[in-house]
Amino acid sequence: MLGVAVQEQLSDAGEVVVLGLPRGGVAVARPVAEAVGGELDVLVVRKAGVPWQPELALGAVTASGHRVVNGEVARRTRLRPDEIDAVFERAQTAARDRERLLRGDRPPVETAGRTVVLVDDGVATGATMRAAAELVASAEPRPTATIVAVPVGPRDTIDELAELADAVVVLRIPESFMAVGEWYDDFRQVEDADVRALLRP
Repeated sequence: MLGVAVQEQLSDAGEVVVLGLPRGGVAVARPVAEAVGGELDVLVVRKAGVPWQPELALGAVTASGHRVVNGEVARRTRLRPDEIDAVFERAQTAARDRERLLRGDRPPVETAGRTVVLVDDGVATGATMRAAAELVASAEPRPTATIVAVPVGPRDTIDELAELADAVVVLRIPESFMAVGEWYDDFRQVEDADVRALLRP
């Protein structure tokens, strides 16, 4: 269903690259890539958690070091700039390690002059997808367009992502949203081996 919705958005988009955010996003991205005839790859974004409360996102960072900082959380925690840097550096190292694990020796696909579709299994706060969208949009040479595609997400997050991407494709925007997992019958964690298998040509 998501692939069909993305295809309708693309029209005459030329070459397409579909980037899945692991782990669950790659499982959603594979059928999207097949539907639109796009090349599939992975884009690793890691949450940077507050040291004493890791599930609270200070922000997110890509393997290449692009950061999205949650200013409100940073102010509330009163972390010093060097402490914030340390949190993001640890998260970036983890993102690089995971990217190598999932992609292996293959180089990342080229995005220049192509339409890039960023796919995840859903968004809540949107921090990881924001980091991914900002990274792709700032790449030089630039992609032709950036599209965010997710099955589900809350209205405020979808609106924020619409300001970063050329288009956002979402199948469901519920009035009441607690977590991505509540919209799946089976939300078991996708294993690394499964992600590697999905990424094979």
